[in-house]
Amino acid sequence: MSLMQHETEVPGWAVERGRHLNEFDAIHPATTALVVVDMQNVFMNEEEAYGNPYAIGVLPQVNRLASCLREAGGTVIWTRQTVSQEAPLAMPHWQYDLRIPEVRHAVETMGPGTRSQALHAETQPAEGDPIIDKYRYNAFVCPARGLERTLEGSPIEMLIFVGTLTNICIESTARDANMLGYKVIVVSDACAAKTDAEHNAALLNLRIGFADVKDTATICDLLA
Repeated sequence: MSLMQHETEVPGWAVERGRHLNEFDAIHPATTALVVVDMQNVFMNEEEAYGNPYAIGVLPQVNRLASCLREAGGTVIWTRQTVSQEAPLAMPHWQYDLRIPEVRHAVETMGPGTRSQALHAETQPAEGDPIIDKYRYNAFVCPARGLERTLEGSPIEMLIFVGTLTNICIESTARDANMLGYKVIVVSDACAAKTDAEHNAALLNLRIGFADVKDTATICDLLA
């Protein structure tokens, strides 16, 4: 699958409107976690149900950010979207339309421990990085409480989000992170959606009310 990069555009008026709510020009590694959302085979390999060239395209930035934050003394957390048929982890039956071939295939192949559910081979988790299975798009409302438990009792005050999809798992989790009191940054060139329109719509909404939006180079410069 060829590498593709989004044409990212966050309007100046959205930046100005959101500036008084979320503007972070310093990153303190000891109280910061990079949350790498769903960089899995199912979203990144061409032959998979939801293979997306934009997702594979952000791999270099994701790995660079993980390295920068880790070297600075921060925390890196990885999530994996996962399907279960067992309550309370199972999604409501009406939310997955199994008549759609891609949906049926994903449900059948994204159980814990499968190849589709696994992180892509070119991601770079380090020993000791938490890897969390999440059973909802929003990691904070997941009944398994993996992200919540990982952050509970920690000194983490800021969450930096990267991965896929910008407008689904990242946006929904970042909104709740803000509402829970975390400082939130979303990295524009390290997130992927299916189209530029969806990617940019999510970044616009996040910048207005829920998060700062910066690029990879800026984050690494702040960490340096």
